[in-house]
Amino acid sequence: MGKIIESTYITLDGVMNEPQQWSFDYFDDKSMEFATAKLEAADALLMGRATYEGFADSWPQRSGDPFADKINSMKKYVASTTLTDPTWQNTAVLGADVAGEVAQLKQDLDGDILMYGHGPVARLLLEHNLLDELHIWVHPLFWGKAAPEHLLFRPAAEARLALIDNQVLSSGVVILSYAPAGASE
Repeated sequence: MGKIIESTYITLDGVMNEPQQWSFDYFDDKSMEFATAKLEAADALLMGRATYEGFADSWPQRSGDPFADKINSMKKYVASTTLTDPTWQNTAVLGADVAGEVAQLKQDLDGDILMYGHGPVARLLLEHNLLDELHIWVHPLFWGKAAPEHLLFRPAAEARLALIDNQVLSSGVVILSYAPAGASE
């Protein structure tokens, strides 16, 4: 049975939007090691439409390194009511019952299902107790440039989590790893 693992970059003021504009200065060897280990353990990616569009615009043009080659070759699932014909190889669009289809994916896959970003799909998974781990990469800056929908801190269903690990990187990034409270009991 697979686990769904979300990995989200945020700033101290809760901004998640456009991490390519503010996170690269903090990426170091330890960050790459952590991110690569999570990707290598994954059998598939799960995304919402916005993340899919951003990734599909950039990753297919990359190749020749293990990270890009893995992302491009692995199975990808997109939760979207508007995307009908994905162009990125190995991509399937989930139907209207996203929670049900994701629960079935967890049963069908042995490896992890990795998600990047925390949007409507992640909130739905939390609401249905389908998210197994959440890794929040807190970057030491206040970005100050985000609409309310691009902030982690906004109304959502209650979900209690337990800290399972933390790492402080030399760049000042802190990776906080959580699982649903009671999952390890």
